[in-house]
Amino acid sequence: MKTLYEELAFLKERVQDPLLQEKVRNIEEAIRKLRTKTGLKMLVKKKKIAKAIREVEYEEELTKLQIELIKMQNWIYENKKRLMIIFEGRDAAGKGGAIKRFIMHLNPRKYRVVALPAPTEVEKGQFYFQRYFKHLPDPGEIAFFDRSWYNRAIVEPVYGFCTREQYERFMKEVPEIEHALIDDGIMLIKFWFSISKETQKKRFEERLRNPLKQWKLSPVDMKAQELWDEITRYKEEMFSRTHTSYSPWIIVNSNNKKMARLESIRYVLAQIPYEGKDEAKVSLIPDPDVVQRYHRRNVQID
Repeated sequence: MKTLYEELAFLKERVQDPLLQEKVRNIEEAIRKLRTKTGLKMLVKKKKIAKAIREVEYEEELTKLQIELIKMQNWIYENKKRLMIIFEGRDAAGKGGAIKRFIMHLNPRKYRVVALPAPTEVEKGQFYFQRYFKHLPDPGEIAFFDRSWYNRAIVEPVYGFCTREQYERFMKEVPEIEHALIDDGIMLIKFWFSISKETQKKRFEERLRNPLKQWKLSPVDMKAQELWDEITRYKEEMFSRTHTSYSPWIIVNSNNKKMARLESIRYVLAQIPYEGKDEAKVSLIPDPDVVQRYHRRNVQID
């Protein structure tokens, strides 16, 4: 009895029609993907073959992009560059998961993830940006900010953690501060991970069911659905007043987490002129249906 590979080899030798030859190659590639560790794992879990193949394709694409991230990190380190990437978005938008994929294979000595807790009483009395300035990237380093000073643009005013005066001062100061940082040589990328209200609700429900994810839920998170519209108003105001030509907001559609991870990585790689970029074995052009610059609109807070 012939094996499946023997049957495929038999077909490859005898099929002459170009369309049929292409189908045989597709079948051979699908089998290759299903024989990988990820493919076999998905099949053991009784997942559909199409879903198993998509998972393998995602991981293979991610690996190729992560190879480019390593090249980019080495270039930043060797040339003493400074890269700061801000990840903002609603609760459960996938910011942390995206950062995890960015750093998965990077040299931990050459990057930092900044995820600051609530400010202390001392920090509350300081210049607002002071506690964030401590974590700006050093020469040769990448700093990933899991939320940033933009807490004052949305979270703090929505939940009553700052005064209106503090909010207005921040909104006036932040474009100037970012301009100063960029003038000083820091490469700054600002991501907003965007999700629908339905997707957020679904992810909250998943966290409630999964004991390994329940730690992600906070009292603030639990009010996110109730305050959806108010958060939207502040979000639009933030975009309107802090989106600039030198420091634009990059919107990432993260209803599909895996696509958001791939395309946000692809976007960063596309922005940095690292050595070896031309030799990449993966596309470095981000999908405009997933990643795009914010387009200014005239929106004011009610």
